[in-house]
Amino acid sequence: MGRKKLEIKRIEDNSARMICFSKRRNGLVKKAKELSALCDVDVAAIFFSKRGKLYEYCNANSMAQVLQQYQSRVESGKDGCDTKDLLYSRNGDYLTYSELLKTVGSELKEPHVDKISVADLGLMQKHLETALMDIRSTKTKMTRDAQSSLQEKEKMLEEEKKHFNEIVEGSKCARKKKVVIDLNIAADDK
Repeated sequence: MGRKKLEIKRIEDNSARMICFSKRRNGLVKKAKELSALCDVDVAAIFFSKRGKLYEYCNANSMAQVLQQYQSRVESGKDGCDTKDLLYSRNGDYLTYSELLKTVGSELKEPHVDKISVADLGLMQKHLETALMDIRSTKTKMTRDAQSSLQEKEKMLEEEKKHFNEIVEGSKCARKKKVVIDLNIAADDK
């Protein structure tokens, strides 16, 4: 009996989601350590939790060294490799949506169609789906941020309205007292 296949979707329960994040993060770090030990490669992994907490692993001397190496590779372009190698060597998170569309467009032109394997098409589809999910999550986050900002502004305006109403009510009361005082003075004079 094998384990049943887990459906990959967002975990709704917050505590279960945090536990899953912790376990899977530790599993990825373990795999990164094994990859660096077995293949003698520099590996860096950066994780940000939902609350923005940073987790990182780096087997090199410093994370900055690995990031600098990555940045120099990105700036230099493809390094002479063809599009298929570029797709395999770069994670979908680093390719922008427009880069993915250009890559897919160049791969699917008529002369190259026969050279593309099903695995390559699947990889391209995976990269496009990842980019689309990133775009959707960014859009959702921006919408939530805008909504919360508007709610904060609404609360602030309600407080200002309440404050101004108190000032207006206070000035009305002051006028009434003045009128009463004026009437009392007028009665004492007679």
